[in-house]
Amino acid sequence: MLFLGCGALVALSSRDRVFGCNLLHSNIGSGKMSDSIMTLLGDDAAFLLEHESTTIDRQHLNLPGPDFVDRVVCQTDRNQRVVNQLARLFGHGRLAGTGYVSILPVDQGIEHSAGASFAPNPEYFDPENIVRLAMEGSCNAVASTFGVLGAVGRKYAHRIPFLVKINHNELLTYPNSYDQVMFGSVERAYDMGACAVGATIYFGSEESRRQIVEVAEAFEHAHELGMATVLWCYLRNSDFKTDKDYHTSADLTGQANHLGVTIQADIIKQKLPTNNGGFNAIKFGKTSPLVYSKLTSEHPIDLCRYQVANCYMGRAGLINSGGASSGASDLAEAVKTAVINKRAGGTGLISGRKAFQRPMNEGIELLNRIQDVYLDDSITIA
Repeated sequence: MLFLGCGALVALSSRDRVFGCNLLHSNIGSGKMSDSIMTLLGDDAAFLLEHESTTIDRQHLNLPGPDFVDRVVCQTDRNQRVVNQLARLFGHGRLAGTGYVSILPVDQGIEHSAGASFAPNPEYFDPENIVRLAMEGSCNAVASTFGVLGAVGRKYAHRIPFLVKINHNELLTYPNSYDQVMFGSVERAYDMGACAVGATIYFGSEESRRQIVEVAEAFEHAHELGMATVLWCYLRNSDFKTDKDYHTSADLTGQANHLGVTIQADIIKQKLPTNNGGFNAIKFGKTSPLVYSKLTSEHPIDLCRYQVANCYMGRAGLINSGGASSGASDLAEAVKTAVINKRAGGTGLISGRKAFQRPMNEGIELLNRIQDVYLDDSITIA
């Protein structure tokens, strides 16, 4: 694992020259906010950067840092091989040695159809370009399907950590259902040289209990083989939409996160919360008034912090998803999401469509700007 001393700065500068990035944007150690980040935050700059959280005290969190693997992971029951792979994941790319991660996920060819995903930029029908984008964008890892990563595994598995997604909702079965099915085995991911396996559970769906059992067993086996585990903790139930869409409420997504870490996911992927009060609106399940009066507020950083708290107070890292591509606003949206995640105590961003649904040079720039947020020490934990 790399530590951010002078040697690490030299290593990062060298790596940036290789990948054509400009580390000067990040203001490492300068204590001064990057002008480009301020510009992208626009009218939200003061709202996001000056917020002081009075909900869950940051002192209670296990925060990311150069020593995260030693300080947190090594306290767990993970075997040494899993620790090694997590150290490799946290030690790769532009964010190496910071305790933060930037991951490129491209499984949308299954989840949203290849046409919908790659028509805006057909070069990404070729799996090699997906891996190249992650490498040239200086990501910690590339997350994709058995097919994509297997197609170029011998060329790249030793050059960038592979995160193999082992289940999917293929969206060609009609009518559609909220289900995730296994597309391959944990052993196949291991043979490929994967650093980690990833899976999705649609919490709240009719098939969720079967998915929980399948993924829990798969994660246990992955840990036995020495791979890390990442869980997409998504909600899927039509009744979660009432007066608003509570699939992204802080309380419901927080509980999904808590279920995810219970089956020993090392990293949780979750959508950024956009509202709160899902339990009360749906009138289902159990919660406490303190969740809304003391542990959260309406501020997006406090809502995200509740997600972090449900990841065992940060012992399992929370990475938020970048969301769908919206066009010209993608860069600003990605930077805002990164600021919210970082200031809440999260571990990074996993952003796909915003990066690969545009020319590669623009995708690289977007990934680098996300990384700039985590490298900028003037952006502190709220």
